Amino acid sequence: MKLPTIPSFRLDDKRALIIGSSSGIGVGCAVALADAGASVVLAARRIDLLDDLKKSLLEKGYKAEAIKLDITKIDEVIDTIKKYDSFDIMVNSSGLARHSPAVTTTERDFNNVVDVNLKGAYFITKEVAKKLIQENKKGSLINISSQMAHVGGIDRAVYSASKHAVEGFTKSMAMEFGPLGIRVNTICPTFISTPLTAPTFEDPEKIKWIKDKIKLGRVGEVEDIMGAVIYLASDASSLVTGSSLLIDGGWTVG
Repeated sequence: MKLPTIPSFRLDDKRALIIGSSSGIGVGCAVALADAGASVVLAARRIDLLDDLKKSLLEKGYKAEAIKLDITKIDEVIDTIKKYDSFDIMVNSSGLARHSPAVTTTERDFNNVVDVNLKGAYFITKEVAKKLIQENKKGSLINISSQMAHVGGIDRAVYSASKHAVEGFTKSMAMEFGPLGIRVNTICPTFISTPLTAPTFEDPEKIKWIKDKIKLGRVGEVEDIMGAVIYLASDASSLVTGSSLLIDGGWTVG
């Protein structure tokens, strides 16, 4: 019997752009992709934090460089992508939350959230894909979305709306870019223990609400995302596009 060949999870000779890699999930994604063999380009607004991560990655023998990038500045996004060779892999981990009851949402908070979570995500994904198309290359583009892209949540109307929209453009871009060999997917985590979620985890009532919703009974850790991002970036997921990989401990099943 001829046995099937196991697809490779390795990313050797691949270049990966990780936006929002100065903390939390972005750091985890950068470490995971670097360990799988990719040459990683770290991008965020805070270059000092990126330099610390870059140093740590280089000390481990990984390939890394750092650039300052604010994805809410579309001209900066366009100029940056034009300046570099195409990226085989993109992971956008930038995100912003302004949680409040819907009736108290301000226009400023709405615009700030949408500028990062939707507008920034859209244009960075589009520009990376455009460069790949120009160079006739395949690629895997991944946005870190949220379980809130599939459900609603108290005090999360704007955040949930922005993430639902990411799922929408992911499906449409997957249809458009699929024939060109460019895949577009999202990772949708539950609450992950990061500096961003620390205030939520300090509230006993919110912790109870979270753990009651997560069927596996625990909040997520950055490490829970690392295997998923390697999978979607690699040939192991070569037939996966326009999809959401839910890492939610069972939150959305009920």
